[in-house]
Amino acid sequence: MSSQERREISRSESPDPSSHATNVYDTEMEGGWLGEDDDYETTTNEASEFFDPNEEAEDAFHGFLSEPAALGDNADDGLSGVEIEFSMDEPVGNSGQDDNNTATETSQRRTQPVAAITERGGAIRVSHAMIMRLFGRRSEAIGLQLLDDGDEEGDAHGEQRRRRTKGRATLPLVPNEEGGRLMINGTFGQTGNYEDKLRKRKNRLARRLMYRELGVSMESPTRCNKLISQGLIPSSSADTIIHHDARCYSGQFSDDGNFFFSCAQDFKVRMYDTSNPYYWKYYKTATYPYGQWTITDASLSPDNKFLAYSSIRSIVCLASTDPTLSDDSPLFMDFADTERRYNPFGGHGRFGIWSIRFSGDGREVVAGTSDKSIYVYDIEAKRLVLQIAGHTDDVNAVCFGDKSSPHILYSGSDDTLIKVWDRRSMGDSRAAGVFVGHTEGLTYVDSKGDGRYVLSNGKDQCMKLWDLRKMMSTDGASKHDPSRYSTGFDYRFMSFPEAEYKPHPYDHSLVTFRGHRVLKTLIRCHFTPAGSTDSRYVYSGSEDGSIYVYNMDATMAGKIDVNKATYQSRPKDPRSNRNSDAWKTCVRDASWHPNAPVVAATSWNGWGMNQGTCTTHSWNDGAENDEGEPRMGLRVNQRLEEDKDLYDCPRQPGRISQFRSRLRGQVVRATDDNDDEEW
Repeated sequence: MSSQERREISRSESPDPSSHATNVYDTEMEGGWLGEDDDYETTTNEASEFFDPNEEAEDAFHGFLSEPAALGDNADDGLSGVEIEFSMDEPVGNSGQDDNNTATETSQRRTQPVAAITERGGAIRVSHAMIMRLFGRRSEAIGLQLLDDGDEEGDAHGEQRRRRTKGRATLPLVPNEEGGRLMINGTFGQTGNYEDKLRKRKNRLARRLMYRELGVSMESPTRCNKLISQGLIPSSSADTIIHHDARCYSGQFSDDGNFFFSCAQDFKVRMYDTSNPYYWKYYKTATYPYGQWTITDASLSPDNKFLAYSSIRSIVCLASTDPTLSDDSPLFMDFADTERRYNPFGGHGRFGIWSIRFSGDGREVVAGTSDKSIYVYDIEAKRLVLQIAGHTDDVNAVCFGDKSSPHILYSGSDDTLIKVWDRRSMGDSRAAGVFVGHTEGLTYVDSKGDGRYVLSNGKDQCMKLWDLRKMMSTDGASKHDPSRYSTGFDYRFMSFPEAEYKPHPYDHSLVTFRGHRVLKTLIRCHFTPAGSTDSRYVYSGSEDGSIYVYNMDATMAGKIDVNKATYQSRPKDPRSNRNSDAWKTCVRDASWHPNAPVVAATSWNGWGMNQGTCTTHSWNDGAENDEGEPRMGLRVNQRLEEDKDLYDCPRQPGRISQFRSRLRGQVVRATDDNDDEEW
């Protein structure tokens, strides 16, 4: 089709040129939209005016659909040689008017969009509904995806593309149908009998226990026990508040629940005996020498004998969990493979490590790094066995896909992609598949351990569930530029612009969970364990100081308010007068005990969020306190020693007294010569 034959509805012929958008679709350009610099002509003929399609246009349109010859000499060419012109009025009206102006606004609704189909010099005027039917019949032939919004916008590469709808109207529906099916079929937990739902009973713990003991429950004993355990979501009231003098970055239970570790910004990893989940015992402390900024991650070997931990360096420390061995004698694993045996910490190293994980057999450690790569280190051979430069930005999270096999790896990056790697077919260093759907960088990736389901947290304030069987091919993902869907906001200093939220057009995740806030730091998410919850839920930390627990259909199952439980649980430094030093909490990581309804939250906490806490929360049926030991809300230091200084009240205005405050692990006493009273 020559440029002289191209026609469009002229902006000058519109009632208000500023309220219309005209696009010309050229089917000879592989489904692309014509840009401003492309060759086409405008016309001011009478056919460009707006009018509703009449009966003649309707008959002509149906004839156009029913006769393949109308498409040109070759019917196999689909819509080749056919030009489609769009024009649509924008809504008119003042959004600030009150309800009394409803009739006025209704009368000024968007006019009926129309289109013109031009074929061999002729024109057929059709409505929006008619052209939708046309595309529904012919879209597969021309490879066109029709969207409701007809406007254009340019991307970073200067390309013209369709503008996506944005804002709250585009948020995923809740409850999610796919997630509901996963709950019903038993993949994630058990579902109660229909009779109970029909009668709208509230099956609390006492009722279920009574039915089980009387033998009148409609569920089998095993099913009844699972229904009981999965409903025990820990409460916000804290059993114990472990105060740290530095921010806490991560903390996890071992697979058997007998061990817990927490990492802090003071480059120390503290280990605890949690064989009794309600009464912890201090175990030992491991140190990262010459760390940079903080300890970024840690991972416990499957046999609980070794703990690997990293910083923003290329060295991973490997410490024994045996309390009889020295705390300052870790082994060094150099992922940069520079063979600096005498001074492994000389210089700054080639990269920093953000995430590490032990393999299921405990022989290897995988790491995600700041040089956009994934590394695998063999502990027994003491050497690097695999390096994959598989991303275009920092790799913030890595994990193994199956606990029983080291072959499948997952990696999440700031390039918004989650990639799946099969080490058995790495000849061309290509990923086995890609999960596409996040519009901002990834902060964490967790595997259910069954080689099928994956959970991810993103800076787009979304947590997503993925199925390995529905991943996108590497070739398919390479056709899309992931950066074009990002807002470019900085999650460390800015709030996410909800009004600018746009869902990813190629999102193929199963369920999207929203409600928590992924800001300030790389906040983590997890599946709940099979032992204590039958894998019923997923949960995530949040910048607002809470742990959000979701059902698989994206509805909220519970919320653990760590900020409320720890509020002003330590005295404020009397020498700090900054208004910004208010009490704040950011839950960076959380861990659900595998055998008991207990959650441990690892947080940035305190005045100005300058310290850290590790709090334990257990299920107590909504009670604010109990008569058990240790008492609820117990405040202890890192070694689980009760510290009276933590109960000192903040300074009261107008009173002259002494103060006791803790600063960086030391007791600092501030005195006043006019008063000898000690607080």
